[in-house]
Amino acid sequence: MTEAAPARRALVIAHDADGAGCRVEERLTQRGFDVHTHFVVVGDDMNVAMPFPDFDDFDLIVPMGSARSLTRKNEIDTWIHDELDRLADAFAAGQPILGICFGGQLIADALGGTVEVAEVTEVGWYEISAPDGGHNPVGPGPWLEWHHDHIIPPPAAEILAVNENAVQLFRVGRAVGTQFHPEVDHAHLANWLAEVPDDYLAECGVSVEQFLAEAKQHEQANIVQCYALVDWFLDSVGLLAS
Repeated sequence: MTEAAPARRALVIAHDADGAGCRVEERLTQRGFDVHTHFVVVGDDMNVAMPFPDFDDFDLIVPMGSARSLTRKNEIDTWIHDELDRLADAFAAGQPILGICFGGQLIADALGGTVEVAEVTEVGWYEISAPDGGHNPVGPGPWLEWHHDHIIPPPAAEILAVNENAVQLFRVGRAVGTQFHPEVDHAHLANWLAEVPDDYLAECGVSVEQFLAEAKQHEQANIVQCYALVDWFLDSVGLLAS
């Protein structure tokens, strides 16, 4: 009897305790991946980090979002430069990388782009489209946005989707970065909101009740489009797991 090939391995990098891959991880598992989640920061001190695993042990790297900012690297300098170097090395070695929000910003920074404080903070559900009438491979959404910084893609990047405020999806070789959060569902978002100061969303012009109601309204459609995004990424970079 022929032995089954070992499952491909995906490394999800969660930069915060509530930053796991959620629906992205779910879809990777459904597509036959053995998913390992590495939590970078597990306590209250953002500069006390767990050692990264060896990226070479994985077929796919998925850096997720974070409350941190690449415009203030001095606040996370015990681990951020290590992660950026590892991502650059993984890209050079041909490993596929799917970066989500902060993870997309990491890809941009590691590959010659940069990250800047955004003129417009996006918190809520936004539609995106291809620039210049091109093809947006992941659909218009709406997608959940929650970011204060925005991506300046590397010079070699193909910009696949934007909105009026920011680059939302880009690709460089086998690396893809999003500015939006495809992974969220209502429960995930509720956990995030539980950690937010009471006046934060008010400053952003959003109420907790409105945010959660919209999350519930969009939840099922977002799961479908999240799965489709993961499928598009896997197929386009040649990771044809089941």
